[in-house]
Amino acid sequence: MTRQDPGPAPLLEVRGVSKSFGAVAAVAGVSFGLHAGEAHALVGENGAGKSTIVKMLAGVHKPDDGTLLLDGEPVEFGSPADAKAAGIAVIYQEPTLFPDLSVAENIVMGRHPRKTLGRIDRAAIRAEADRLFGRLGVRIDPARPARGLSIADQQIVEIAKALSADARVLVMDEPTAALTQIEVERLFAVARALRQEGAAIMFISHRFEEITALCQRVTIMRDGRHVSTDALEDVTVDEMVKRMVGRDLDALFPKQDVAPGATVLEVEGLAREGVFRDISFSVRAGEIVAFAGLVGSGRSEVVQAVFGVDERDAGVVKVSGKKLKPHSSRAAMAAGVALVPEDRRQQGLIMDLSIERNVTLPRSRALSKLGFLTGASERQEARHWTERLRTKYRRLGDPVGTLSGGNQQKVVLAKWLAMAPKVLIVDEPTRGIDVGTKAEVHRLMSSLAAEGVAIVMVSSELPEVLGMADRVLVMREGRIVAELPRAEATEDTVMFAAMGQGAAA
Repeated sequence: MTRQDPGPAPLLEVRGVSKSFGAVAAVAGVSFGLHAGEAHALVGENGAGKSTIVKMLAGVHKPDDGTLLLDGEPVEFGSPADAKAAGIAVIYQEPTLFPDLSVAENIVMGRHPRKTLGRIDRAAIRAEADRLFGRLGVRIDPARPARGLSIADQQIVEIAKALSADARVLVMDEPTAALTQIEVERLFAVARALRQEGAAIMFISHRFEEITALCQRVTIMRDGRHVSTDALEDVTVDEMVKRMVGRDLDALFPKQDVAPGATVLEVEGLAREGVFRDISFSVRAGEIVAFAGLVGSGRSEVVQAVFGVDERDAGVVKVSGKKLKPHSSRAAMAAGVALVPEDRRQQGLIMDLSIERNVTLPRSRALSKLGFLTGASERQEARHWTERLRTKYRRLGDPVGTLSGGNQQKVVLAKWLAMAPKVLIVDEPTRGIDVGTKAEVHRLMSSLAAEGVAIVMVSSELPEVLGMADRVLVMREGRIVAELPRAEATEDTVMFAAMGQGAAA
């Protein structure tokens, strides 16, 4: 299944690499190579071993077996500093800049040019930043603080930082998850410029349209093992998906036709100064209503205000005809409203707590006997919901932070589904998770709607919006500017409205 590349020897090669954590083999005998001037995609379901490969290349983990080779010579990285010194840089989904330092200072961090007597040469620092941004074809003020930069610009600063340290291999780990399409195109333009200069790029993403737009070859992993390496022109998206999941995937958007019931959620005149205004909508039992729009349009802020975690200046929220107390997530939960937040690591989970404790947190009082939460009741509840969501884990007592991103998302869902909500709000429900898990989440949402749950979904992925929603509410600059029934919602109608060319609702 693997096509051997007839070109020169790889710049970086992973040869027969294995890594285990306890009894779990995260990576087993994986081999592939990256060539100079190549963008190479690494894909697989969450838990396939991609992150472990990245951490070995970054010097965070050492392989148990196998070899890493650079320019054909074996290398060992005892620390991230060793990997950086060898010319390997990792650009993560969430950049790690120092917010209060200038852009230029972040670029030369730890390598400040100095004048005589040891004083920092600030003019040289700025000149270096200007040179690098010119090389990348971007315009960012080197003197401005890093705080306030968009995620896309932060990632470009990270790339400039890598170039300043003479990086030849750039590992891009889910860099586009929080970016708009325009920002993605800008980042890709920078990546293409690096390729032309001879850098090797490893690109990790769950978005196939981005993989085909940027990469020349793709390596597929499943269950910690290498499945195939092919030129993109030799493999279709359907073939990639089948190899990733090891089976034919059912429809990615298994939306059931459900006759909606009574109105469950009513929102009237919701407003927050400078963020959103005049927000009114309703959701019926069995209905999935999606919020679409560009990043910054106010979608997440609206649903957080509905749930009571964010403030609002005006407006009313009703559940089953009863007004909710404003600014009170406790009141929302008591009324049967659940929120699965966009940032599952920061807002949806307590990463150091066990899987079972995270699942049962909202119901700890109901599960207690005489004020004490027993391990047996907690474990039984957690096992029921994690099994229903097909969550993969070693032990329920393990910290939830040890799970893959997709399985963490399932734990967040399990936590709120255990409350039997009337209204389920899901903010970017499948961001950063693999295609197989996406299909499972979509199937679950469809099943919940069929059971009568009213679902509000915020998503930046248009195929997800169009595939799952009964109605689409399009936001722009803090207002709902269009309401589209399923039959009228297309990529064109949604994007025209989001960009100011649609009819107001």
